[in-house]
Amino acid sequence: MEFKGRDIISIRDFSREEIDYILEIAKSMEPLASKGSDMLKGKILATLFFEPSTRTRLSFEAAMYKLGGAAIGFAEAEIASVKKGENLADTVRVVENYADVIAIRHPLEGAARLAAEFAEVPIINGGSGAEEHPTQALLDLYTIMKEKGKIDGLKIAFVGDLRYGRTVHSLAYALSYYDVELHLVSPESLKMRREVLEAIKEKIPVKEETSLEKVVPISDVLYVTRIQKERFPDPAEYMKVKGSYKITLETLSKAKKDSIVLHPLPRVDEIASEVDQTPHARYFKQVWNGIVTRMALLALILGAVK
Repeated sequence: MEFKGRDIISIRDFSREEIDYILEIAKSMEPLASKGSDMLKGKILATLFFEPSTRTRLSFEAAMYKLGGAAIGFAEAEIASVKKGENLADTVRVVENYADVIAIRHPLEGAARLAAEFAEVPIINGGSGAEEHPTQALLDLYTIMKEKGKIDGLKIAFVGDLRYGRTVHSLAYALSYYDVELHLVSPESLKMRREVLEAIKEKIPVKEETSLEKVVPISDVLYVTRIQKERFPDPAEYMKVKGSYKITLETLSKAKKDSIVLHPLPRVDEIASEVDQTPHARYFKQVWNGIVTRMALLALILGAVK
């Protein structure tokens, strides 16, 4: 397996063997995340976030700092030369002179792959439109593995916005490498994108539902997403589905005792705050897992770990 110099654009660019290896390296990063390391001393990560982000950007930067590297970049296109009319290809070709690796988030689908075509340094997709978010999928897999002790054999439910939610697209592709049963719970207008559904149905059992009540008692993992107002072309359509599903204590009273609730964050009102205190809640642990997973990716693609 060769990771050095590799772009991370889509989870589909990896095999199961490679994904399992990344998760193994992420586990080895746990102690380094606590005490720090100089593994990437002298290396620089550039974060080019053309779309607002708190968690993903800070997670990448924290991962780089914990490995002894440094981070530069911007979090809003408004403060970059993009505002002056610079195109993405030129931005990437300039920034690669300052950095050893670039993490990019962009509102347009295909932007990360385009950036990779022009860049000489590795590109990491930190979210491209409603398309994919591969590093989120890897940290989600790591969380499931860590909390449940396995991925194979689980029943996993995705709840909420499955049409525009890029995290569920990447995670669905990733889970299709494993022996899982997937339940997709969403309003009719927010069902999983056809191309994703067709690809994963060839590999694993998938059931589409509109009823949350039906899947809660059988699920080992509830992966909840917010309904993203900013992705809707029509605000009226958003208002129709806003608040379609909500995870409360009552919802979880029918859940398996050892089931876990995950969420890529930020949440709005789809998980009641009272759920935070239950043993089901694992979404804040996902945040820590994001750091160790991104540490593993940075160490691998910059050649510090083979």
